Amino acid sequence: MQLGRAGLAWAAALLLAALGAQAAAGDFDPYRVLGVGRSSSQADIKKAYKRLAREWHPDKNKDPGAEDKFIQISKAYEILSNEEKRANFDRYGDAGDSQGYSQHQHRQFHHFHEGFYFDESFFHFPFNSERRDSSDEKYLLHFSHYINEIVPDSFKKPYLIKITSDWCFSCIHIEPVWKEVAQELEALGVGIGVVHAGYERRLAHHLGAHSTPSLLGLINGKITFFHNAVIRENLRQFVENLLPGNLVEKITDKNYIRFLSNWKKENKPHVLLFDHMPVVPLLYKLTAFAYRDYLSFGYVYVGLRGTEELSSQYNINVYTPTMMIFKEHIDKPADVVQARDMKKQLIDDFLSQNKFLMVARLTNQRLFQELCPVKKSHRQRKHCVVLLTGEGEKFAEAYETFLAFAVANTKDTLKFVHIYNDRQPEFADALLMDEEKYRGKSAVVILERRNNAGKIAYKTLEDAWQGSNEDNFILLDLLDQLRTDPGLLSSETVLADLNDELAPMFLIRWLYSMLDYISDCWDSLFHSNWREMMPLLSLLFSALFILFGTVIVQAFSDSSDTRDSPPSEKEETAAKTEKNDASFSKESNRIPKKGFVEVTELTDINYNSNLVRLRPGHMNVVLILSNSTKTALLQKFALEVYTFTGSSSLHFSFLSLDKHREWLEYLLEFAQDAAPIPNQYDKHFLERDYTGYVLALNGHKKYFCLFKPHRSGDEGGTLGSCEDYDSSLHTETRGKSSCSPGSRSIKNKLHKLSFWMERLLEGSLQRFYIPSWPALD
Repeated sequence: MQLGRAGLAWAAALLLAALGAQAAAGDFDPYRVLGVGRSSSQADIKKAYKRLAREWHPDKNKDPGAEDKFIQISKAYEILSNEEKRANFDRYGDAGDSQGYSQHQHRQFHHFHEGFYFDESFFHFPFNSERRDSSDEKYLLHFSHYINEIVPDSFKKPYLIKITSDWCFSCIHIEPVWKEVAQELEALGVGIGVVHAGYERRLAHHLGAHSTPSLLGLINGKITFFHNAVIRENLRQFVENLLPGNLVEKITDKNYIRFLSNWKKENKPHVLLFDHMPVVPLLYKLTAFAYRDYLSFGYVYVGLRGTEELSSQYNINVYTPTMMIFKEHIDKPADVVQARDMKKQLIDDFLSQNKFLMVARLTNQRLFQELCPVKKSHRQRKHCVVLLTGEGEKFAEAYETFLAFAVANTKDTLKFVHIYNDRQPEFADALLMDEEKYRGKSAVVILERRNNAGKIAYKTLEDAWQGSNEDNFILLDLLDQLRTDPGLLSSETVLADLNDELAPMFLIRWLYSMLDYISDCWDSLFHSNWREMMPLLSLLFSALFILFGTVIVQAFSDSSDTRDSPPSEKEETAAKTEKNDASFSKESNRIPKKGFVEVTELTDINYNSNLVRLRPGHMNVVLILSNSTKTALLQKFALEVYTFTGSSSLHFSFLSLDKHREWLEYLLEFAQDAAPIPNQYDKHFLERDYTGYVLALNGHKKYFCLFKPHRSGDEGGTLGSCEDYDSSLHTETRGKSSCSPGSRSIKNKLHKLSFWMERLLEGSLQRFYIPSWPALD
């Protein structure tokens, strides 16, 4: 057995020596290397190549001559798999190239694989994965990472993605070009990604890549395949073509005034880039794409005739790239940066500090959320000063004085914005309660956003904003007081989302979508194979099938249904009445989804688990109500405490005053100044009215905090209030609306409960301790 193995080893060594001698002598026979005849078919050649490649691959075969053998096998397959090279070898004894391996390096590009062009010297690259360049590892993408991070990020920057796999000789060949281009483009702000089709088949199939290597671009969630030769210039041009064509406008002495004056229409600062390059550099285009929602960009070629006036007016150094930002005043830039080597990090730092106008106009909800962020804690308060004004020369003076005040007083915790009342009527109506007082005038409001649901605390200046010195002093004094007294914002309301003023009409958006879709289909017809076209063809044939089926069904449908007699007038009236009653009942019993809170009743069954044995650190917030006020108070209670339901240490319950009045009165004896609301009695029982009281009970430490409802005439409680409410609440009819005056008066008892809840979480409320919890009968 050992002699047999030794013999096989000697035979293999002799075979390798013979092959090496033949290669050295230039007598290279691809048929002999693959072990096939000259009349063999392409299927036989491919089968022999795969068998030998698996056997002699350097990663699997540790023989010292395995790598040279593998190179010969690959070279042989390259010649025989190409009909032109095979014919040349059969006729002249070579493949039509230069003889031997040393001259392959002088051949620049030959067609190799599905539209790519590669240098044939790729056979000199090592195939051992341990020795190959590992620079792609930091760019590897996974399906979830691509969907959740890369696709959203493609709306800020384009991505260049390579699809690769094992046993991909073309992938190994393009590595030097790919590495150089990836490093260059990444420094400019292009995202780089690599997908290994062997390990991420789902992602490769999702991208539509059915062969390796494949290169594609991703921008705005749209995929575009690369179909040219893999060289540096083509890849740079491919990435540049992904970007929209109108990102940067060419600026000269003739149009710079018009360009800078568009700040009011576009509601954006404008950026001028001065450089001596005749073509807009790719770095500037990528920057313009990343900040297109915030800034408008113009490019000035300082070497062009017709830009002398522009360069002299702003004192531009023509030998140094310069970037200027213009805001409300176009005669003087708001900020300037100059650098001989303008890097991406420098540009990003410069632009991120100047993304907004000094007094930006609130044109959509996204801009409102960025300029006026939600308060995160009582130590991180940010306030917005809003000028509610109108358009035209009538309001120009008020705006200019407000702008001058904002320039002098802008801080990190204070933002100045303005809004047009006629374009955002819901926003203006929510903040200006007395519309007649401010009709035709400007008003100033200081506000603070409390949550993402639209809740704000605010204060409106008593008088209309005229821009006088007295108005400036009053506003400045209020801002100074606000630093030490956040309670100055005594009013609160819920704002609806702002209208998107700059959004195109639906028809225009639909036309743009149709043009993009037609463009994608056109590219697919010329560059994609039939496998990639299958989804489009499937959609087309499905639509035709549905259309054809609809026509057939209508043609053969029974027309007798249309000749049925109409229902009698009495039946039709009864049906309408029943439908209206059902819709009214459904509407009256509806609870807003936005304010839904799980509230349980506190009874003798769950009393121990919900209070007495409550875990340390947990509190139960209990609403006191009666049977007659249950619906109205629970709805208002849910809306007030909804923003606090995210805390796992808070539980919400309600207690029936009709059942457990003695328990409540015993508890209130331990609270100082806990007298009920004066002049309000339950006439049905002639007893004190405790409805609307809220208790925060700490079962472990045996204390409670108390919230007492406001009178209907107090500040902030006038909305929908009544002077009194009587026993009609106990006999409220089933069809009575929940927004009647009596119902609104009950709901106003819980006015400002959310502020009390904030103080409860801060720990600043007074605590009333008791020796033990009384039994709940």
